[in-house]
This record gives sequence, structure tokens and C-alpha cells, in this order.
Amino acid sequence: MPAIGVNTWVWESPSTDASLARIVPRIAGWGFDTIEIPVERPGDWSPGRSAELLHHHGLGASVVLVMPPGRELVAASPDTIRDTQDYLRHCVDVAVTVGSPTISGPAYASVGRTWPLDAEERRSVLAELRESLRPVLDYAGERGVRLGVEPLNRYETSLINTVEQALDAFPEECGLALDTYHLNIEERKPAQAIRDAGSRITLLQVCGTDRGAPGADHFDWAGFAAAVEDVGYSGPWVIESFTPDNTTIATAASIWRPLAVDQDALATDGLAFLRTL
Repeated sequence: MPAIGVNTWVWESPSTDASLARIVPRIAGWGFDTIEIPVERPGDWSPGRSAELLHHHGLGASVVLVMPPGRELVAASPDTIRDTQDYLRHCVDVAVTVGSPTISGPAYASVGRTWPLDAEERRSVLAELRESLRPVLDYAGERGVRLGVEPLNRYETSLINTVEQALDAFPEECGLALDTYHLNIEERKPAQAIRDAGSRITLLQVCGTDRGAPGADHFDWAGFAAAVEDVGYSGPWVIESFTPDNTTIATAASIWRPLAVDQDALATDGLAFLRTL
């Protein structure tokens, strides 16, 4: 049975040492295998202390990178690109410390940044992206960490929306982090997109089509699970949703209403459903 995880964004943003000390025992007690922790700002939480906490409770780790305004690898100043590369290298260091085999997220442009690109402009921007990402890929590879770049839906980026675009944009050693929320919007056949991504998949993030718990929605979970099995993906399935109680993250993720009776129910209902797959 695959490992099932949950992102701390279900409850809070940003994570801190104090909040992780509260949440980790509950996540472990519910029967999750993995906790996914975003690195919103270096220093929000201690990787060393968190590694000890996760080990004590028998949880694996998944590290996700965060791209707010000002973190860019394309169409930005050299200083901005350099700072973003430094941030991504920091995420790699965090992953090494907490034992995450991957860092995952939209490592190309800030979430919400959209602009029209004709074919020639897109080729130029993607060439710049590959150049900007190369030092990060090398740094990660030297440390045994794989970068998984996440396609986002059209409302959150105009650069990488589909698996096909991601496969075309990034070199073979760059993995893909795929989220059912974005797949449901952008892919005509999400299960086929999984098969197309194949061994490039480094992380699966899952939620309902409304961003709530997986299972109580119209997504073809059986077909999706069959495709995941076909490609031999052995990493965790991580529930990623967001709390409506944090103004900043709720606005960024367009969470305008509660998606469950409470956030604990969102996590535990999702876990129970995923176990049935």
C-alpha cells in the first residue's frame, strides 16, 4: 500500500517549530505515513528539530518549495534569479536534513504570475528557465535529492500548465510533481497524463476537485489509481488543501468557504478514502 501524507497547509501557514510539535503527533496518530512541510521562508522552522520530531513519531518527510511574488527564474532581474536559486538550494538542504528524497513545486515563476507568450517568446523563456534551473538541478543531484517541478492551472501560471509542456520544458533528470487539482483543470485525460509522465513523477498531491478531501467529488479516482500503478510510482500520495482561517494562504489559493466540517475531518476523511484505493 502506498504511503499517504498530508500537507501542513491543511491547518496553518507558515509552519513553525511550535505548530509542528502540535500537529505531528496528531498526524501520526491518525495513521498517516508522511508529513509534507512547505518552506515558505528559511528559518520559519528548524529542519534539525523537525527531523528528530518526525523520527520520534515514525513519519516520513516531503518538502515543498513555495514561489510567492518575487521568486522568479525567468523574465526577472539577475539578482532576483540568483536569490531564487539560493532559496531553492536551501530547500534542497532542508530536504537532506529531514530525509525528504524530493523538493517539489512550481520552480519557474511566482504563483499567480501570468502573461501571454507567442511561440517564439515561449521558446526563449523556456531556454532561460532551463539555464536558470541547471545550477539547482546539479546541486540537488549531488546531494541525492530530486527536484519535481509542478505544472499549475491556467489561473495560477501561464508558463507550465500540462504534463506535455513540462516534459518538453525540462531535462530528463528533472522530475514532475503532479497535483490532481491542476490535472483535473488542465488535462483532458488525467490518467493518461500520469502514464505520459511515467518515471518522471516524483510526487503526487491529491485533493478533491473542490480542493477538499479526495473521494467526495467527481474525479475518476479508480482510473487515476490504475494509471499510477501502471507507471510504478512508489512515492507518497499527499493530501494538499488549505485552511480558510489564514487570510494570506486562503486568498492565494482562492479558498473562500470551508471545504469540510473542520480541517481535521478533511485530513482524516481523505486518508480513509485513499486507503480504499
